[in-house]
Amino acid sequence: MIEIDGSYGEGGGQVLRSSLSLAAITGEPIHIAGIRAGRKKPGLAAQHLTAVRAAARICNAQLRGDALGSMMLEFIPGTAVQPGIYTFDVREVQQGGSAGAIALVLQTILLPLALAPGDSQVTLRGGTHVIFSPTMTYIEQVYLSMLRRMGVEAEVKLGAWGWYPQGGGEVKMQVSGGTKLSSINLLERGDLKQVRGLAVATELPAHIPQRMANRAENLLKEAGLKASVKALREKGIAPGAGIFLTAEYENSLTGFGGFGRLRLSSEKVAEIACEQLLKFHQTGAPVDEHLADQLLLPATLASQKSQYRVAEVSTHLTTNAAVIEQFGLAKITVDDAEKVVTVTPVIA
Repeated sequence: MIEIDGSYGEGGGQVLRSSLSLAAITGEPIHIAGIRAGRKKPGLAAQHLTAVRAAARICNAQLRGDALGSMMLEFIPGTAVQPGIYTFDVREVQQGGSAGAIALVLQTILLPLALAPGDSQVTLRGGTHVIFSPTMTYIEQVYLSMLRRMGVEAEVKLGAWGWYPQGGGEVKMQVSGGTKLSSINLLERGDLKQVRGLAVATELPAHIPQRMANRAENLLKEAGLKASVKALREKGIAPGAGIFLTAEYENSLTGFGGFGRLRLSSEKVAEIACEQLLKFHQTGAPVDEHLADQLLLPATLASQKSQYRVAEVSTHLTTNAAVIEQFGLAKITVDDAEKVVTVTPVIA
C-alpha cells in the first residue's frame, strides 16, 4: 500500500485528487494520512468526499475513512476502471446541500475514464463557479482544450450555473475511452490572438453582466489587448454573477475570473479578472500557475517526455510533483530559475 502524507508541502486537496486518480489507473491501494492538514478546516469537505466516492465507484474500490472531516483515507481498487454512465452530486454527502466545486470531482475521474477501454457519460451536480477552484468555464475553455492536444477527447455541457453558497449547478461530461496520451511541449506561447470573455448573472438584472463586460473590454483595450466579452443572463437556482476571461495565444491558453458578491460593484468584479489576466500576460510564460499543476498528471501518463514553462513555481506544483512521483510512473523536475517543468515518464 502506497503511504501518502496529506500534510506534505501545500497540504491541500490536490494531494488527494492526484492520489485517487493514480490509484484508480494503476490499481495500487493507497493510504493517505493528514488529509488537507494545511487548511483552516482540515479533512474531507463535501467536494473531496464526492471525489473519493466517484473514484471508488469507477474502479469498485473498498474505502475506509470516507466521511466528512476525515483526515485519513484507505482506498483499495477492486477492478480496472469501468467506463459507463455515472452521476455524482456534491449535495448528497452534506445535509443542507453544498456548493462544493464539481470541477475538482471532474479532474479526479477524467483521466482514469479517458484511459479506460470504453466511452463514459458523467453528470455532475454542485458548484460550477466557486472561488478558489477551477470554474467550469476554465475547465471547458482552457483545461480540456489543452488536454485535447495530448489526446484526451472529453466535452462538457453546462446545464445550470451553481454559485457559492447554494450550488445547484449541473454539468454533463462525455469522455471517449481508449486514450493514448501524447506529450506536451510548451516553452514559448507565441503572440496573443484574442481575449474572449463571458460576463454572466443568474437571477439578477441584465445590467449587471453588461456593466462587467463593458468595464473588462475597456480595461483590456487600454492595455492594448483586443477583447470581446459577451454579457449573458443564464439559468441557476440562486442569484450569482461573475466574469470569466480566456486569453488565446498562438501556442497556449489561459483563463481568469472574478466573482460578484454583496457590496462589490460590477465594475470592480471585472477589474479583478482583468488584473489577473494582465499580470499573467506580462510574465511572457505560456502556462499559468494553475494549469502548471494540472498538466503534471496527463504528462506523467504520456508516452514521451513533456516540458513546459510556467508563470510561477507554486507550492501547489511542487507538492503535486512529489505526490505523483511516489507512484513511480515518471520523474519530475522543476527548474526554479528557468521556471521549466520536465516530466519524464518511466517507460515500462
